Amino acid sequence: MTVLDFDGIAFDPTGTRPQAVAAPTPAAAPAAPEQVTSVAQQASSALAPVHAPQSGAGPVHPVAADAIAAMRAGVIEAHRAALTAQTALQREVWRRARAATVGAEAATHALPAAAAAVTAGAQQAPVPPSTPVFLAPEGAFKPLARTAVSRLDRAALERLAAGELSAVFGRTHQRTGVEVTARLAATTPLTLTEIESIEVYGGTGNGRVLARFDGDPRAAALQAAELFALYTGMPLCLSGSTLTGGVGETEAGFGSGIVDLVVDRLDLVPRPFLQATATLDGGAALAVTVMVAERLGAEVGPGQAVPRVLLNEFHMAHLARGDQAIAMGPEFAEYTGVRATRLPTGGLLLVDRVLRFDGERGNLESASYDTEYDSPADSWYYGDTANDSMPHFVYMETSLQAALLMGYYAGPTLTQPGTTLSLRNLGGTATVLRQIDLRGKTIQQSSRLLSTTILPGSSLQTFDYTLSVDGEPFYRGETMFGYFSDQALGNQTGLDAGKYVPSWLSEHPEAAPRVIDVAARRADPASPACSRRKLALIDRVEVVDEGGNYGAGYLRSLRTIDPQDWFFARHFHLDPVIPGSLGVESVIHAVQEWMLDAGFADGMADPVFRIPRDIAFSWRYRGQFLPTDGTVELEAHIKSVHRGPHGATVVVDGSLWKPGLRIYELIDLAIELADRKALS
Repeated sequence: MTVLDFDGIAFDPTGTRPQAVAAPTPAAAPAAPEQVTSVAQQASSALAPVHAPQSGAGPVHPVAADAIAAMRAGVIEAHRAALTAQTALQREVWRRARAATVGAEAATHALPAAAAAVTAGAQQAPVPPSTPVFLAPEGAFKPLARTAVSRLDRAALERLAAGELSAVFGRTHQRTGVEVTARLAATTPLTLTEIESIEVYGGTGNGRVLARFDGDPRAAALQAAELFALYTGMPLCLSGSTLTGGVGETEAGFGSGIVDLVVDRLDLVPRPFLQATATLDGGAALAVTVMVAERLGAEVGPGQAVPRVLLNEFHMAHLARGDQAIAMGPEFAEYTGVRATRLPTGGLLLVDRVLRFDGERGNLESASYDTEYDSPADSWYYGDTANDSMPHFVYMETSLQAALLMGYYAGPTLTQPGTTLSLRNLGGTATVLRQIDLRGKTIQQSSRLLSTTILPGSSLQTFDYTLSVDGEPFYRGETMFGYFSDQALGNQTGLDAGKYVPSWLSEHPEAAPRVIDVAARRADPASPACSRRKLALIDRVEVVDEGGNYGAGYLRSLRTIDPQDWFFARHFHLDPVIPGSLGVESVIHAVQEWMLDAGFADGMADPVFRIPRDIAFSWRYRGQFLPTDGTVELEAHIKSVHRGPHGATVVVDGSLWKPGLRIYELIDLAIELADRKALS
């Protein structure tokens, strides 16, 4: 087993003065186990101030040293101010969102008395643009269960009214240990007679139900919304739950006709609920709200919402942006609504359930656990990637999120009460064991917490993990996470201990790069193997043929950071930073564009990119990209090119910079271009 070493502090928790650092040396071969220094020893030595000047350098003039210290202090103070401002902004966003969802929850219990308020709330809810049925937009509600059923007759509706959910929709609507008591029309006579269509993500909004009814139109509107809640599996995350709801007033009397229900909003926080607009024959529109509610007095925390499952989708949503006491237990209540460790949200939340946890809170030395992630075939990233299957960043995110989840659950932050600690990945290594199409698959994630080291203002954890489908591993790796205080996050030292290390191109002004216009190629719908929409991460690539550290080619790209970039709202709630995995993905895109530009796809009938198997990739992160950082600069050094009978594989080393600081390093990142038709 490889031992991950922590070779320096990513964020300085004590704010020590600048340290002189020796010039970087080439990476050495892996040390023997008896030569590996423990994480605790290395971290402790890294915290010790270094007073000696750089080897081979003359003494630093006191005035110059003071000036450097003052400049660094100014940068740190600006960084802290940015963190503080972002926290305030995100907290206000959270407060308003929380007020809106709590108001919706209260409205469902008020029923007719609050119908007007519910109507107003539903009318104010934003409706996303229409999206093709085959592709879910990023951030859309992810159903807890899926079915091919899209039409129902009266007999099927009566079975739903009797609580026979899986008998109508199939076995995906039945989970081990979950008592399904939610049923259709529990509070009103069944007025729906036929469901002509049910769709998620299609038409307008998040979903739609087109139904025929005979009787009370208000009951028909409510039942159409209840049907959609059952269809998407909402009750499956709260065993023994029921449906409750409210509907606006209408002058339409009893009769028969068609109800067209458009679902405007779905969420699992604070309880699973949906808001919709129902249009009746004759044009009458009603606002409808339906909520999934646990039994009176029932607990919904870890291991309590569903028997024999520690955490499920409901807890993941709360850990990402809701009540941490619900997600992780009452000990974590102080982290609700403040900057703290969280899972990503929206389309970047890539872990669903914790099935087994062999450990206990407070034991930070070791634990093992099994988690799951469902990767629906209509997931947004399959449509936006140039890869044949899942993009590389999802491989990274789903494994890293599974690892950090239970490391956090073990309670490292609880050892430092009153301290705000944010999570950052520090590095790791991973290998694809076999190539597999992951569309529509449930990924099993088996992870182990290997160690925890508590330091002043921070702590470190190491993990290993294996991803499998149907019991067969396809991805394996190790990683290290750190928990850092706001002060530590403000004191970034980067990969080079605060020293400015320029890019290769900056050190070779004589080089004359040519430019690949990625944005122009992406604008052409006929362009093959092109990442688009949410994964449009770079717009141009500068190329120096035969340049770089290995003389085989050099790539550079500079991107302006837009504070409104979609991922800041996803990663993390109240603590926005660019996901490190998207930094890796942007380097991959630069290499992909270079491969196409260099003619590697010539002669291919259907060129696609893949992640090569059996090539270990490693990364180190020693900083963060904030919305206010201005730019992301990346470079890639072509290390090797291997051509095979059906394509080519390129291996690169890379780095990413925020202004003045190199913070990401990538080693042996491999990209494969193949002909899909030849492979099949």
